[in-house]
Amino acid sequence: MNTKLRNVPFSPPDISEEEIQEVAQALRSGWITTGPKTKEFERQIAAYCHTDKAVCLNSATACMESILRALGVGPGDEVITSAYTYTATASVTCHVGATVVMVDTKQGSFEMDYNKLAEAITERTKVVIPVDLAGVVCDYDSIFAAVESKKHLFHPANDIQKAYGRVVVLADAAHGFGAKRKGKMCGEIADFTSFSFHAVKNLTTAEGGALTWVNREGVDNEALYKQFQLLSLHGQNKDALAKTQLGAWEYDIIAPFYKCNMTDVMAGIGLAQMKRYAGMLERRREIITRYNEALKNEAVQVLPHYPEGDDTTASSGHLYICRLLNKTIEERNEIIIKMAERGIACNVHYKPLPMMTAYKNLGFDIADYPNAYDMYHNEITLPLNTRMTDEDVEYVIKNFVEIIK
Repeated sequence: MNTKLRNVPFSPPDISEEEIQEVAQALRSGWITTGPKTKEFERQIAAYCHTDKAVCLNSATACMESILRALGVGPGDEVITSAYTYTATASVTCHVGATVVMVDTKQGSFEMDYNKLAEAITERTKVVIPVDLAGVVCDYDSIFAAVESKKHLFHPANDIQKAYGRVVVLADAAHGFGAKRKGKMCGEIADFTSFSFHAVKNLTTAEGGALTWVNREGVDNEALYKQFQLLSLHGQNKDALAKTQLGAWEYDIIAPFYKCNMTDVMAGIGLAQMKRYAGMLERRREIITRYNEALKNEAVQVLPHYPEGDDTTASSGHLYICRLLNKTIEERNEIIIKMAERGIACNVHYKPLPMMTAYKNLGFDIADYPNAYDMYHNEITLPLNTRMTDEDVEYVIKNFVEIIK
């Protein structure tokens, strides 16, 4: 065992003096809620993702729920997602009163089985939510092929659904900001893409999220953006900034909606992070490359982030997910404890949703998702963050290799 104990946290926020200055500027400006910084952050996200529009809210969860509501998804409808994900991917469907349908992963994969996805689509299906786990962009060619193959079953319930004429693809890209596939940025691939800027994410605003979408004939981008503003601000037809204009106090409440806007304090953190983000992604790639090299001869299967010889595809390097071959759940859990005893925080991504009480109570049974369970039972996630030093990385490797022998 390494005698000199280090402390390697799992995913602390990478905050520099630049973020502190942006937040201080917002605080000193007298404008701390949704305002100019939030609008500038939205503009930068849209430019980065090659989309015409982006909307920033207080979480990726709010982003996903808001687009389900804008699409008119509700009771009687079905939304399909993966059994291998965090609860937010599925809970938003419950929030709008629709029915969650889960699909198992493909054998040996963290992505849903796309053949089973096609089979799961019914006349009630309105949306599918794939998960870009660890920042690795899903195979959206197969996803779009699946929804197109069942286009004849689709019955649009409003004008925006009619514009798509098929099941809508909403990416849960909570991990995926900055990833790309076949030359396209995550954010311009799925119909709609939801990002998370939570404290543990690559790019953080403490709490927060953003939604981008691809232009679609029959969908008015400006009207859709205004719908998100209404949904996030109690259905009020003027935000606080607009109400500060001389004589512009009066407003209307269009509907009794929700409260989930992003603030300028949060956006200030994000604007500073955007300036640093290219370097942060590169550092993640360096750490992943070092991990891969050190583990290539160990009984460990790692999730590929950067396909060899393909510069058009790269993950965001959000999580270092690996599987401990020939290990049981109990052995995996013991390894996590032993790593913790040496000051190294590890994690598991994820315990499949059918194993959780909330989803058991909805009738889900992990026995129906054997591939997801197989991926979970020996999965371990090593610390990966841009505050790690080279010495931290070597310390993790040395101890991990020792412990898994």
